[in-house]
Amino acid sequence: MNTSKINNLLARRQPGYSLEQGFYTDPDLYQLDLEMIHYREWLFAIPACELEKPGSYVTHQVGAYGVVLVRGADNQIRAFHNSCRHRGSVLCTAKKGNNPKLVCPYHQWTYELDGSLLWARDMGPDFDPKHHGLKPVHCRELAGLVYICLAEDAPDFDSFADLAHPYLAAHDLGNAKVAHESTIIEKGNWKLVWENNRECYHCGGNHPALCRSFPDDPSVTGIGEGGETPAHLQVHFDRCQGAGLPSQFHLSTDGQYRLARMPLKAGAKSYTMDGKVAVNRWLGRVPFDDTGALMKFHYPTTWNHFLPDHALVFRVTPISPTETEVCTKWLVHKDAVEGRDYDLQRLTEVWTATNEEDRRVVEDNQQGINSPAYGPGPYSALQESGVIQFSDWYCETLAARLAPQTQAAE
Repeated sequence: MNTSKINNLLARRQPGYSLEQGFYTDPDLYQLDLEMIHYREWLFAIPACELEKPGSYVTHQVGAYGVVLVRGADNQIRAFHNSCRHRGSVLCTAKKGNNPKLVCPYHQWTYELDGSLLWARDMGPDFDPKHHGLKPVHCRELAGLVYICLAEDAPDFDSFADLAHPYLAAHDLGNAKVAHESTIIEKGNWKLVWENNRECYHCGGNHPALCRSFPDDPSVTGIGEGGETPAHLQVHFDRCQGAGLPSQFHLSTDGQYRLARMPLKAGAKSYTMDGKVAVNRWLGRVPFDDTGALMKFHYPTTWNHFLPDHALVFRVTPISPTETEVCTKWLVHKDAVEGRDYDLQRLTEVWTATNEEDRRVVEDNQQGINSPAYGPGPYSALQESGVIQFSDWYCETLAARLAPQTQAAE
């Protein structure tokens, strides 16, 4: 890989402007993004409630790596490389399921749910199954959200978990279920998906359903670090925190994650067409219906909205230089009954429309960037502070990880 080419792109980057074309199109840079970011960071994988009981598993692909997440007989969630230790066959071929053991479909090598090899036929007297268990992937559960890390040595997770857990605890995600799941492929670079998410400059012209409840307010959608909290937000934070809900804006020192409990539009309770709650059987212990949404992002894979009545989790996974998978899951209380406690169309219609609208704008953005005429344009400091923050985090992270390679080459 030509690291000097990448270093040159980073060196001539103009702060406050969009990135050069290569960042969104170049196959070498895409591979570098995988190796330097997605293969090294903690990645949101699934809500823990998807693994309902021992033997439940979900598979997930990140670049070249296939991963299987499984709930063990001890109820612990673990992750493994989805590759048999015999001759490397994919172990779990379905996207999800439930099995008492993990059995390779090729030669039936059989693994316990903790990854240990239980049975391998005709391997001879010197074969030791203890040396052929599944290769583990770092896995952590945080208040009902499951993260994985593909690196051999995972970075710190506890600082994020210690901060986020009090914010998430009131939403009781351990007692959730997935009411609906949507997976779409956006024909745009993963960074364009994130840039679009980190601003609402585009909302008024593109998201009529979302704008019924979500405020088109830069102080809500932006970053705003380093300045005073606007008075209307501080009133909201104080009211929520007075009810035992951590709400104050918090951006990590490295810029990788943020939490804040932001208000919706005046009178709105949830992401519905009429602004009223979507689920009568609430998920969690939020004491009043106008707390808005606990908004959490964690680069490079997830943004989330946790409301009094339900929750939304989003997962971003790069597929190619110009393709990105966006998976959305709507979580409700495990005892909420469709048709009685919620109407599925009403619950999902706002974000189903919003996702489709975002797909279109990201793809239009990518097509325009593909043109030889494209050049970086200026961000709005008022409306796009979140985009600036994401772009800074990405470039600083990439530069820091390239530095040792550059020094070694010299």
